[in-house]
Amino acid sequence: MNHDVKDLSLATQGRYKIEWAEQEMPVLKQIRTRFEKERPFKGLKISACLHVTSETASLMRTLQAGGADIVLCASNPLSTQDEVAASLVANDEIPTYAIKGEDNETYYKHLNAALDHHPMMTMDDGCDLVSILHKQRPSQVPEIIGGTEETTTGVIRLRAMAADGALRFPVIAVNDSMTKHYFDNRYGTGQSTIDGIIRATNVLLAGKTLVVNGYGWCGRGVASRARGMGALVVVTEVDPMKALEAIMDGFQVMTLKAAAKVGDFFVTVTGNKNVIDVEHFALMKDGAMLANSGHFDAEINIPGLKKLSKGQPRPIRPWVEQFTMKADGRKINLLGGGRLVNLASAEGHPASVMDMSFANQALGAEFMLKNAAKLKPDVYTIPEKLDREIARLKLAAMGIKIDKLTKDQTKYLSSWEEGT
Repeated sequence: MNHDVKDLSLATQGRYKIEWAEQEMPVLKQIRTRFEKERPFKGLKISACLHVTSETASLMRTLQAGGADIVLCASNPLSTQDEVAASLVANDEIPTYAIKGEDNETYYKHLNAALDHHPMMTMDDGCDLVSILHKQRPSQVPEIIGGTEETTTGVIRLRAMAADGALRFPVIAVNDSMTKHYFDNRYGTGQSTIDGIIRATNVLLAGKTLVVNGYGWCGRGVASRARGMGALVVVTEVDPMKALEAIMDGFQVMTLKAAAKVGDFFVTVTGNKNVIDVEHFALMKDGAMLANSGHFDAEINIPGLKKLSKGQPRPIRPWVEQFTMKADGRKINLLGGGRLVNLASAEGHPASVMDMSFANQALGAEFMLKNAAKLKPDVYTIPEKLDREIARLKLAAMGIKIDKLTKDQTKYLSSWEEGT
């Protein structure tokens, strides 16, 4: 079996890690049990480009149980858990191409290795597989019935492709499911980003000023969790509605130029490029810490930071590079190489929240398989009925019961005759 992982001798350690995560993923476990009986993906080739973590391994094993023929590659050079990659190859016989710290050339070699599988369905985290198919391997596009996309960044790219008439097959925007962005983006990103910052720096957040760039679902989560750790939180935004929401949520809102002067920590969660730029580096305090939790490493202008600094950055701690400014000797610290700090210097989202996100992936793939022939090349959201079923299953697994509407209440909500 073809593969490219760091060390197969890590497989046992990886299996333990996967088993630990699966204890916190009861919804995906229920879906796997059904898939084992029904085998909905029998004969279906899937190429997945996702963060290779213990939670992702559980999704891969679930799809495999449903009959899928899967190949997996990493969606980020720094997000792979090498022991998990080894376990997927050695214990589950899933061809995996992922090595933590792989260079850019290896990263794209791995993406192409996944596409050499000639998939019928793609499963993306950042739209890289879809992008390469359309730009570099268009002869394979007719083989694809559809795909799924996990991230905000990927959905932005896909919607741009659809608007330009460039997208040639339908894709489910898993990211836009309520059980994804309400919980994964908010609670998962919130906790795991703070976890990554603390593991990288071992700096006390209480009393420090932490600047959150972007107040979408991920930004909301980071701001909330940072405040819970005692940080003074500042939010920067370009959307007046989101800026107003941040104010009403009790956060200080200002321009990034103003925030650059007072921030101790900066966290980008926008999905855009050069959010923190050269003009901001010039204003920052000595010792400022820069972290990114957006999908790509473009949110912080790292080439610009390098031009302003003298010599090579010092690897002062694991996953912390210290840049010394030419102008005045100030130190600016970059965490996790500017890539996803929650995966570069920590372990990503907790399994409990990924349980719902990957339930969306599994059910989204099943929905796509059943409905692809009826769908035009566009971006779709998973049906609300499936989304609410995932929430119901999660509550049941947590032992929580909720009320139901009576027939009279249901009728009242669906009629207009009855008034005050």
